[in-house]
Amino acid sequence: MIIKVGTQNESTRQLWLEQALQQVPEGSRILDAGAGELQFKRFCSHLKYVSQDFAQYNGKGNASGLQMGAWDQSKLDIVSDITAIPEPDNSFDAIMCIEVFEHLPNPLLALKEFARLLRPGGQLILTAPFCSLTHFAPFHFYSGFNRYFYETHLSALGLDIVDIQQNGNFFEFLAQELRRIGFVTEKYTDKRITLFEKIFIKLFLLIVAKYSARDRGSAEILNFGYHVRAVKAT
Repeated sequence: MIIKVGTQNESTRQLWLEQALQQVPEGSRILDAGAGELQFKRFCSHLKYVSQDFAQYNGKGNASGLQMGAWDQSKLDIVSDITAIPEPDNSFDAIMCIEVFEHLPNPLLALKEFARLLRPGGQLILTAPFCSLTHFAPFHFYSGFNRYFYETHLSALGLDIVDIQQNGNFFEFLAQELRRIGFVTEKYTDKRITLFEKIFIKLFLLIVAKYSARDRGSAEILNFGYHVRAVKAT
């Protein structure tokens, strides 16, 4: 029996992103801020795509936490600090910044830069983790981007939220971390989980899946992260 609970964080986010990008009119100029390896360029074939990143992460980082191993940023259009992108005011019809804010020393300065770069009526498309394991260290500074972060700071910058979605819920998040027990045990202890423990985890996942199916709003206390689309006031 296939137990899906806790496995759809990324796929749900990518589906939302693809749909959000379809809301951007054809031919619009879009900035992919913190683009990394340009993995979302494939959703922008109808747009004039521009990528940006600071290009200092090499896949290995400081060898702590979760690392990618290799990271190719040779195809970036702009290499700069995300808070000082060398483009004029009102340069873009849309900006997307996907799973980047946890890697920024000052995400509020990035929001201010996005507000500067967006044309009136332009769209800002954002996602960031509500909670995440340390990854891409030493470039991992924050976790816990709640809906109130977006509601407070986007409004202050003249950006009106038109869509905000919770990805997953408490039970989905718990299941995701349960699935990591084997990896974390092997990496950070001198033990490997036993067959009995694997069976126990699978049974626990079945219980968590049952509760997730009956969920009535636990995402308000914990989820994978928020998906946000906002429009700059005209």
